[in-house]
Amino acid sequence: MDVAGLLDGIRAGRRAQVARAITLVESTAPRHRALARELLTALAEDAQASSVRVGISGVPGVGKSTFIESLGIHLTSQGHKVGVLAVDPSSVRTGGSVLGDKTRMSSLSVDPNAFIRPSPSAGTLGGVARATTQAMAVLEAAGYDAILVETVGVGQSEVTVAGMVDTFLFLTIANTGDQLQGIKKGILEITDVVAVNKADPADESRSQQARAAARELSGALRLVRGHGEWVPPVVTASGLTGHDVDGVWAQVLKHREHLGVDGLARKRAEQQLEFTWALVRDELDQRLRHHAGVKSVQREIRAALLAGELTAPLAADRILAAYDS
Repeated sequence: MDVAGLLDGIRAGRRAQVARAITLVESTAPRHRALARELLTALAEDAQASSVRVGISGVPGVGKSTFIESLGIHLTSQGHKVGVLAVDPSSVRTGGSVLGDKTRMSSLSVDPNAFIRPSPSAGTLGGVARATTQAMAVLEAAGYDAILVETVGVGQSEVTVAGMVDTFLFLTIANTGDQLQGIKKGILEITDVVAVNKADPADESRSQQARAAARELSGALRLVRGHGEWVPPVVTASGLTGHDVDGVWAQVLKHREHLGVDGLARKRAEQQLEFTWALVRDELDQRLRHHAGVKSVQREIRAALLAGELTAPLAADRILAAYDS
């Protein structure tokens, strides 16, 4: 693969090269990882703080893809170039993924100023692929100034995506009951903006329910956040009709303004530090899996574990001993 050619294509905004570059940084093949490092080192020179990185999550059935499409169309109509990284859950058996976000975002996918990249989560925490941060760098170098990262599901693991974006947007709907109660503690602590979706003004009953849910969440957020902290605004919108989607984006920009230039730079620097350790952990995991000494004892340890002749802690010690030797 010609890294120099990829660089030229990315900087020129050519979609085919952008897609190939993201495929490269997603790859776990050792030779691809080396090329990806070379590519990303060169792209680091193009890094700009002007792009807006937004992570979007929400309860199942909240309509994330519909909302993101509506938001993306609004942004491209305002002259922005929008990159969407939609992470699909991978099968625990086959490792495969449906990657259906392009079919769910049919209008945005044909917009020349939008680039949608569905990626398999590969079983990583929170469904956020290991290469998402690197894919953002590729998109930004290609001139995409609004990056939307859709995550799988909701829960404590969503700190993964909150740790790689400027603003974390939580989508919810009215009448989620116990499901919402169960996620409040974790998700609201890392949320920057909340949007109650499916608030269609044509449906007065649903609209009233959305406003009631927004009031409930506003009260909860005031309890979760400490004095002097940014208190996430709670707004209502309809991804299906596009109603008040621009208001949601306005709140994202307000949060960015609250961070300020120095705050944003500090936040991204801290994210790079955490990302560095994530890369170290990932590299150590790869080395462990491909280590000759580990491979030599792997089958024996597996058989002993399945037969009940070995406990997990002792098995782990033997694997690490094989790696150390």
